[in-house]
Amino acid sequence: MKIGVPKEIKNNENRVGMTPAGVFELTKRNHTVYVQATAGEGSGFFDADYQEVGATILETIAEVYAASELIVKVKEPIEEEYKLITPNQVVFTYFHFASSEPLTKAMIESKSVCIAYETVEDKDGTLPLLTPMSEVAGRMAIQQGAKYLEKPIKGRGILLGGVPGVAPGKVLILGAGVVGVQAAKMAAGLGAHVTIMDVNMKQLRYVNDVLPNHVVTEFSNEYSIRKHIKTHDLIIGGVLLKGAKAPKLITRDMLKEMRPGTVVVDVAVDQGGCFETTKATTHESPTYIIDDIVHYCVANMPGAVPYTSTMALTNVTLPYVIKLADLGWEKACDRDETLEKGLNIVNGKIVYKEISEAFNLESFQV
Repeated sequence: MKIGVPKEIKNNENRVGMTPAGVFELTKRNHTVYVQATAGEGSGFFDADYQEVGATILETIAEVYAASELIVKVKEPIEEEYKLITPNQVVFTYFHFASSEPLTKAMIESKSVCIAYETVEDKDGTLPLLTPMSEVAGRMAIQQGAKYLEKPIKGRGILLGGVPGVAPGKVLILGAGVVGVQAAKMAAGLGAHVTIMDVNMKQLRYVNDVLPNHVVTEFSNEYSIRKHIKTHDLIIGGVLLKGAKAPKLITRDMLKEMRPGTVVVDVAVDQGGCFETTKATTHESPTYIIDDIVHYCVANMPGAVPYTSTMALTNVTLPYVIKLADLGWEKACDRDETLEKGLNIVNGKIVYKEISEAFNLESFQV
């Protein structure tokens, strides 16, 4: 099969869809891999590295799309890529369709086969291709939150870990999934006081068992959220509904109940965000302030640590890329129920009901 790895063109997105090691696994199976020139440089991989393992370097993104049957990338296509995607072409990437109607309609019109990393789902309900980036984003949420709590950046002027004689900062984490657990680990490691909330008691019991005693678990409801936002310095939104828009757990009126300089980090921004005041930002301009509350809502947080992120992503995507390349998407999905759940749009038809429900569009069976 002919596989294309284009250069990411989203703002400050330095990840790449495949490492040279991943490309090697495909070329040794006699697949042809086209990599756009300089696509891997942001992650520390150079054209010569790809050529050494048998890839063909193409100069432009248009050439990569035109030559390839399967496109492997990191982020969803943006507007200038829409016209490059052709009928029956398989695009394997993070899509997060429920947060973007224009993207959804563009991919319907392209009549391509869209397989979304974020909805590939194991039998136990875990999301193997979303997990590593959620791990990165959860840990980064604390790094970024700690930075933006500094006074020169309009934060409260809080050192999360405190110092002897001064109480540590308080971190509230909404969601005890992968993002929430990783954020809690980082915050606890800094010495902050951490409260993590969820509606899943099984998950809260797990957190209670594996994290230190200064990480407090609490069942999530609006009353409790309103109580905690008045006293916490950093609030992390890490809620996920598979393939659907995130619920709005913090509304605009709640900002008035927070102390000026409180920082909110919405890791759920890719799925529309779990704060009512969330709007996607970029690494170039990561924050904005509403009612004296600092919002950090970067939609591709792991893109800031591209070497780590690209390595972690290829580790989990490569087995599925190999299946798609060896068997074609239909046989691969027929034989692998986990991969089949990644099908979102096929030849102009939505086949994932949460996407159709988000925009009141018709849904079809695969």
